[in-house]
Amino acid sequence: MLIYALTVLVSSFLLFLVQPIIAKQIVPWFGGSAAVWTTCLTFFQLTLLAGYAYSDWVQRFRPKAQSILHALLLVISLAALPILAGTHWKPLGEEDPLFRILGLLTVTIGLPYFMLSTTGPLIQSWFAREQNDPVVAQRAYRLFALSNFGSLLGLLAYPFAIEAWVTTATQAWVWSGFYVVFVVLTVGVAFRCLKTRFSLSAVDPSAETALGSETAAAPRLFDYMLWFVLASLATMLLLAVSSHITQNIASIPFLWVLPLSLYLLTFVVAFEGRQGRGWYIRETMLLPAMVLAGFMAWGLVTDDGILAIDYAIPLYLLGLFVVCLFCHGELAQSKPQARFLTRFYFVVALGGAAGGLFVSMLAPRIFPFYWELPLALVAVGLIGCWVGYKNGFGPVRFVFVLGSLASVLVSVHFGRAYYTDASFDSVYASRNFYGTLRIKERRYSGADEPVRRLVHGVILHGLQDMNPDRRRSATTYYGPSSGVGLAILEKAKKSPSIRVGVIGLGVGTLAVYGRSGDYYRMYEINPEVISVAQNEFTYVKESAANVSFALGDARLVLEREKSNQFDVLVIDAFSSDSIPIHLMTREALAVYASHLKPDGVIAFHVTNRYLNLAPVVQAIALESGYDLALVSDEPTGDTHGLMALSDWVLVTKDRTFLAARSIVAKQLQIERIENLKPWSDDFNNLFQVLK
Repeated sequence: MLIYALTVLVSSFLLFLVQPIIAKQIVPWFGGSAAVWTTCLTFFQLTLLAGYAYSDWVQRFRPKAQSILHALLLVISLAALPILAGTHWKPLGEEDPLFRILGLLTVTIGLPYFMLSTTGPLIQSWFAREQNDPVVAQRAYRLFALSNFGSLLGLLAYPFAIEAWVTTATQAWVWSGFYVVFVVLTVGVAFRCLKTRFSLSAVDPSAETALGSETAAAPRLFDYMLWFVLASLATMLLLAVSSHITQNIASIPFLWVLPLSLYLLTFVVAFEGRQGRGWYIRETMLLPAMVLAGFMAWGLVTDDGILAIDYAIPLYLLGLFVVCLFCHGELAQSKPQARFLTRFYFVVALGGAAGGLFVSMLAPRIFPFYWELPLALVAVGLIGCWVGYKNGFGPVRFVFVLGSLASVLVSVHFGRAYYTDASFDSVYASRNFYGTLRIKERRYSGADEPVRRLVHGVILHGLQDMNPDRRRSATTYYGPSSGVGLAILEKAKKSPSIRVGVIGLGVGTLAVYGRSGDYYRMYEINPEVISVAQNEFTYVKESAANVSFALGDARLVLEREKSNQFDVLVIDAFSSDSIPIHLMTREALAVYASHLKPDGVIAFHVTNRYLNLAPVVQAIALESGYDLALVSDEPTGDTHGLMALSDWVLVTKDRTFLAARSIVAKQLQIERIENLKPWSDDFNNLFQVLK
C-alpha cells in the first residue's frame, strides 16, 4: 500500500499548491480584484470535476487499457512544464478578462491539474480492485483521508513556508520538478497494475469478487442525492463562514487559511481512524452540530450583529468544524462498496462544485445581503432531522429529531432577525461580485441632518455629515491635517490648478479639496462604488474641480493610459486590513512614477491594524531614488467620530515639499525591519510586516 499512499499524498499536495502559485503569477496582469481569484477557483473546481469524471469513466476499460491510457496522458502532460504563464496572455485592453484567464490556465496548467485531479479516485480504485478481501478493499477510502491530509499540507505550506521565501518563478520550477516525481510514481503504479491480477468486476458486472456484486451493491438514486446535498452543504458552509469572518468580523491576514484547513481536516477525521471507519460517531456528533448551528445563527445578530472578535472567531471556526464533520461523517457512513468509489467521488465533487458556484457566482446576484450562511444553517438542521429520523430508534430518534428541529427554528428566527438588523438605519443597500455595500444614517443629538456612512461588512469606506454647513468638510482619514490632505494643500499653494489621481474612490471625500481649474481622476474597480459616490454622497457632485472616473483595476488602467502628469497620486485601494499587494511593489511604483510630474507626490495610505506597511513603501521608494516621509495624524476635538487616526507615506523627489513646515510637524520615524527586501510582483513577505 506504500506506493499507493505516497502517490496519493504527493498528488494532493501538488494539487493544492499549484492554485496559489499560478494565481500569484497572473494577479499583477489582471488586477487584484476578487474576480481574478474567483475565476481561478471556478477553473480549479471544474477541472477537478472533469478529473473525477474521467476516473469514473476509465473504469469501464480493461486494466491494461486503463494503465496505458493513463500513463500516456501523464507523459503528454509533461509538455506543459514548467508552469510559467506566457506574457502573451497579458490583457490587451478593457475586454472581459474571464475567457483570457480561463485560456491562460488551460494552456499553462490545464493538463497537469487534470491529471492530478484524477489521481486520488483512480489510485484508490486500482488499490481496491487489486485486493481479494472485501475488508481490505474498503481500506481504499483511507487513501481519501490521506489525500485530504496532503491537501492540508499544500494549503499550509504555501503562505507559511513558500510564498515568503521563494520567488514565483522559482516556485513554478520547483513545483514542476515535483510534478515529474509524481508522474514517475503514478506511471510506476500503472505498470504495477499491469502485472497484478485485477478483480474481474472491472470488466464483468456479473462477477462475485472481493468488491461484491454490482447488482446488489449499486447505489440508489437517493444515495446519489444524499452525497450531492451533503457535499454541497459543507462547501456552502465553508465559503459562507469564510466570507462572514473575513468581511464582517475581522480582515486579519491569513485568517482565511483557518476555515479551509478545518474543512479539509474534517475529511481526514471522517474517513480515517477505527480501522477505516472514521472517527465520526453519529450518536455523539449530531446534536453538537445542531447546537452549534443554532449558536452560529445567534452570532449573526447578537451585539447588533458584531459579536466581539474574541468570541466570534472561535464560535464560527468551531461551528464550521463540527458541522462539516457532521456532513462529511454522514458521507463516510454512506459510502458505497469500493467498486463504486470513483462514482462516489464524482458526485461529491459535483456537489462541492455546485455549492461553491452557488456562493461565489449565484448568491451575489440574487441576495441583497449575505443570506448564504443563514440558509446553510437552516439546511443543516433539516438534514439533521432526516438523519435523526432515518437512523435513530425509540427515544434516541425523538431526541435527534427534536434537537434538529429546534436548530431549524432557531436558525430561521435569527436569520429573520439578521435581515431586519441589516436593514435597520440603512437607506441604501446593494450587492454585487465585490461584496455588499450599505449606507447607514445616524442622527446625533441636536443635529438637523444625519451623518451618512458607507460600510462594507464592518469596514467603513467613508462618511459625510449631511448638514449643508459641514458636508464640504473632509472626514475620516482625509482631513486637512492628514498626510494626503497636507500633500494636496501644499501643492495647491504653489499652483492655481493641480492634477490629482486617486486610486480607491470610497465616497469621493478627496474631491472636496478640488478647486476650479483642478483635475481629479478617480480609479475604482467596483462600479457600484462609483454610482454610490455620485448619487448618494455630495463630495463629487459639489466639487469645483473637473472630476473623471476610470473603472477597473487601477494599476492596469494606468498601464494603458498616457502619462497623466499628476501633482499628487493617492494610493488608497486598501478597503480593509487586507491589502492588494500588487499595488505596493517596485513594478507598481514604476507605473505610478510614469504618471507623475517631476516634483509630484505619491501618497500611500498605510493605516493598518495588523500590518506595518510604512517600511514596505520605504524599501521600494529608496530603491528607486525617492525621498519619503511618514505623516501620522491623530485628530482631536472630534465629538461625533467623523475623523480617524491615519498614517500616510508621502513619496517624492521634491525635497522642498518634504521640508514644508506642515509636513515636518507631523512626520514620524519609520520603524526599521531587519532584512526587509523591496516587494516585487515576483516576491513579497507578509510575515515580516506583521505587527
